[in-house]
Amino acid sequence: MAGPGSSAAIPVWLAEDDLSCIICHGLLSWPTTLACGHSFCRNCLMKTWGARGAGVAGRPWACPTCREGAAHEPRLCKNTLLQYLVDKYSRAARELEEGGEPAGGHAHRASGGHAHSHAHNLAQALAPQPQRFRAQPRTSPQQEKLQRTLTWNEVSEEQTQVDVLAVPSSSICPLLAQSFPATRSASQFAQWAIYPSFDLRSLSSNLEVSTDCRTVTVSHWPHSYPWRPERFSNSQVLCSQALSSGQQYWEVDTSSCSHWAVGVASWSMNRNWMLGRTMDSWCIEWKGTGQFSAWTNVKKISLDSDQPKVVGIWLDLEEGKLAFYSVDNQERLLYEYEVSISSPLHPAFWLYGLNPGNSLTIKQVKA
Repeated sequence: MAGPGSSAAIPVWLAEDDLSCIICHGLLSWPTTLACGHSFCRNCLMKTWGARGAGVAGRPWACPTCREGAAHEPRLCKNTLLQYLVDKYSRAARELEEGGEPAGGHAHRASGGHAHSHAHNLAQALAPQPQRFRAQPRTSPQQEKLQRTLTWNEVSEEQTQVDVLAVPSSSICPLLAQSFPATRSASQFAQWAIYPSFDLRSLSSNLEVSTDCRTVTVSHWPHSYPWRPERFSNSQVLCSQALSSGQQYWEVDTSSCSHWAVGVASWSMNRNWMLGRTMDSWCIEWKGTGQFSAWTNVKKISLDSDQPKVVGIWLDLEEGKLAFYSVDNQERLLYEYEVSISSPLHPAFWLYGLNPGNSLTIKQVKA
């Protein structure tokens, strides 16, 4: 095995989420690493802790990921290696958006790889890897991912590579395809359908909504909305409707969004946290093939499903159930929660804040 001083290059798959902050879900900005090893944007960490060190879940200076805390306020130093990798990744991403080959694009490539520099490929960089800086085997066509490669011992050079593997439509299981007719019939939940609208008080400055308040879009630049304590610091928004009893059902068109989460949350949800990372929020989250999951109370459950283009949300507060369905053609259960609430729940949404133009739309349910 080649040692650290060897000239042999080791390909490492690196995705955008590997360099993202779990608090804002954007690329790390002034990354700082705590003693427990978890890294965050410095400003995100300071906002989460609060001006007086209220911390996470009442623990001063606690890590938002593992809850490990320090007795005194830690000194936050910039992780220069992470900052270097973020800058390197950003430069390569910009070059791809401009339609050019990333710097060093003709350097060593993994066997059988093909470089692509089309701008639309950038939007497919959706697949976080299980561990950072871990060499990964080539994915199969059914595991479509845009993978950027950094060679460890050439990290000082501009050598970012892109491999794209497309999923052919013929790879879909025939039995699965036969189970879903081309034309969808009326929803079994139609009699409980509601048509909620976004609450502008909670709208993040990274988002904008349509005039009917039923389509939310990632803005190309932050808006200077008046400050409100109800406004999210990340790309999230709640609906105005407070659901406290009975049964309700609504649908969300996700086909125009590459990264998203949909679910419910109480109005008192912490505005610095993400959906599913609090005790009073539940959601399903799509971040690319193989990265579909359900979240609540910082607990992740991986889901095995293709991307649902339309998601139906069924909330039965009499039975204490919250269920998510894929309703592109025919209703298919994705995941179901048991929920117990002490305050009303609101439809809740998260959109990936680094992809301007991503949008989610609340649909009228077909009767």
